[in-house]
Amino acid sequence: MTVPTRPPGSFGGLQLISEEAVAETSVRVAVDALEAALRAGLDPERETPRSRVATQSGELLVMPATRGEYTGCKLLTSTPDNARRGLPLIQGAFVLFEGPGQRPAALIDGTALTNLRTPAVSALAVRHLLPGAPGDPLRLTVFGTGPQARAHVEAMLALYEISEVAIVGRDGPRRERLAARWDCREVPVRAFDPGSCAEAVTGADVICCCTSAATPLFDGALVKGDAVVVAIGSHSPHRREVDDTLVARSRVVVESLASTRLEAGDIVMPLSAGVVRAEDLYPLRDVVTGRARLPVGGPRLFKGTGMPWQDLVVAVEIYRTHLAGRSPMRPADPTAGVA
Repeated sequence: MTVPTRPPGSFGGLQLISEEAVAETSVRVAVDALEAALRAGLDPERETPRSRVATQSGELLVMPATRGEYTGCKLLTSTPDNARRGLPLIQGAFVLFEGPGQRPAALIDGTALTNLRTPAVSALAVRHLLPGAPGDPLRLTVFGTGPQARAHVEAMLALYEISEVAIVGRDGPRRERLAARWDCREVPVRAFDPGSCAEAVTGADVICCCTSAATPLFDGALVKGDAVVVAIGSHSPHRREVDDTLVARSRVVVESLASTRLEAGDIVMPLSAGVVRAEDLYPLRDVVTGRARLPVGGPRLFKGTGMPWQDLVVAVEIYRTHLAGRSPMRPADPTAGVA
């Protein structure tokens, strides 16, 4: 058998998709794709979990997934000391393979993918956790001043009518810069120090926790009875952003029961303390597909840690958007004609 040869350095049409190119895919497209995947039968409980490798200065996260004719893997480094180096905490890349031949199709900026995927998952949860269709404009509070905080504000502004944004962060200058970022959009933005954020919590319809905190950010008793809280910052069973009070009051929705037990300190610790039972947790898939209906009353809490299948679903949409931009006449299905 003759093995096809390629020019040195060639990867057979591998698309290099930068941060700027990732931005061409809207958060609404990403949210709709995630919802469609769950409705089509994807079961997060059966998906391959991510693995972690300790490195000299942090961790390497390996996140593989496969679905249909697409397979991919995201590699991320997490480096706690990068703040003092002027570098992001999280850096990485996603490799996408397509077709029966599993050819390398795209190399996607992993940080940009994460900064689209994570708020898209959060927005999908908010879509299904809000009690009824949004009526009046929503008041949004976001804890954090990093990339995920920015991405969550952008996502909620893109998908919902927001009347007010509150930014809560420890770093005063970053907090003020982030608040100024959206003031020009005629959406009132207020900045709060964590020590005096009670007003930002009590008045919020949606609260997004996007920090690296190890202990709860606020008193869960302050959260409105019909509010939605999204906690995505903690990826360790020993760290948390919300307290037992909020968990005990809330209808708790998780990405998957398996990933929650491994990584979600916000839920692992209340489970260990008997504050909540495993049978009280609602998988997001069941809520999205209508298999489960959340009881009326009490806040609704979504805990996310990030799963490989989500990266793959969003990466495919990024790839399709990229191809459509490069070749307007190309068929909408990029697998068409793949041998």
